[in-house]
Amino acid sequence: MKLSTFGTKFTTHSGILSLMDDLGNALATEDEMIMMGGGNPAHIPEVEEVFRTRLRRILDSQNEFTRLVGTYDPPQGEKEFIHEVAAFLKRQFGWQLSARNIALTNGSQAGFFMLFNMFAGDFNDGTHKRIQLPIAPEYIGYTDAGLSENFFIASRPDIDYTAPHQFKYRVNFANLTIDDSTGALCASRPTNPSGNVLTDEEVSQLDTLARTHDIPLIIDGAYGTPFPNLIYTDAQPQWNSHTILCLTLSKLGLPAARTGIVIANEEVIKALTGINAIMNLAPNSFGSLVALDMVRDDSIVDISKSLIRPYYKDKADFAVQCLYRHMDDSLPWQVHKPEGAMFLWLWLKDLPISSLELYERLKQRRVLVVSGHYFFPGIDEWRHKHECIRMTFTRDNTTVEQGIAIIAEEVRKAYAE
Repeated sequence: MKLSTFGTKFTTHSGILSLMDDLGNALATEDEMIMMGGGNPAHIPEVEEVFRTRLRRILDSQNEFTRLVGTYDPPQGEKEFIHEVAAFLKRQFGWQLSARNIALTNGSQAGFFMLFNMFAGDFNDGTHKRIQLPIAPEYIGYTDAGLSENFFIASRPDIDYTAPHQFKYRVNFANLTIDDSTGALCASRPTNPSGNVLTDEEVSQLDTLARTHDIPLIIDGAYGTPFPNLIYTDAQPQWNSHTILCLTLSKLGLPAARTGIVIANEEVIKALTGINAIMNLAPNSFGSLVALDMVRDDSIVDISKSLIRPYYKDKADFAVQCLYRHMDDSLPWQVHKPEGAMFLWLWLKDLPISSLELYERLKQRRVLVVSGHYFFPGIDEWRHKHECIRMTFTRDNTTVEQGIAIIAEEVRKAYAE
């Protein structure tokens, strides 16, 4: 089979394919696997009951059931949901926007694919632009989203040591150089994989840089505010006409609904809507209609604050405690300060084997993590990226501690060698 350049690029090995393949295969097998690699949200009974109640109301209404399964939405997305999201954001933050500032996508992964290739790649005037990541490590799903080569540029972060065996990444603005080859800035907040939360000051500085160079600042808020609010430190959402804020219903507990929400200026939304029409005809309606009432009455904020955020914060605290229990003080391990999201980022300084080899050894022990080297798009040579692994802590506490105990054993063996 002969494939085009596009076909070749998107059928070769990628980190996100490896991650999702491992996740799917592990769930399909009868062998017990400790899943600490994927980003699947936890099943929180109280939250799932909210969705279940809403679905019952939809099924009991012929009109809403037809909207759910039997009607195409416009390419911009389900109209009533978009209207309510705009009203919600104005109520919550006073942002001056309307339904013309919002578009839906079939999951935020699809949204980033469209946005990235709108602002970076090869241009008709012969120039080539890149997506600039102010800080890395960054989300594994970005890495292979570009339609051209040399698609990302990233900066190494500053590293602050915040406590024994604990550190935090910060944007190194001194080395952050933006020029004509930068098509857009992009950062996740909280950052997947490390759980780092850019400070309000860092976001303001990035916003100033974006305005100065007349490029968009893309903020990936998949884990952030206003929902699902998986932020365990002070952080205020920011938005303006130069900012593209991307939200999702996945981490709220609806990953199968594949509903991404893009908030941007009208020009960006119009372009995104056009691409949506060509790629998808229209986004799906499922997530929009399930979450509609929660956005309309602001209960999506209450659920995030009172149910979802505390659940994950407790999980994060427990997992960190497990690391301190099972990792030897003589080992040079560091965990990134867990400021948000649903992962721990473990840095094993001067690890004698690569993080990919450690991943393979742990897989043999029936523990799935993700090798850190996948999370550094735009950075070629840096030993640090081969010394880190990402682990999720969304499973039950007993399973999480089992997994961390095995990780500690294999790390100790690696250093002993």
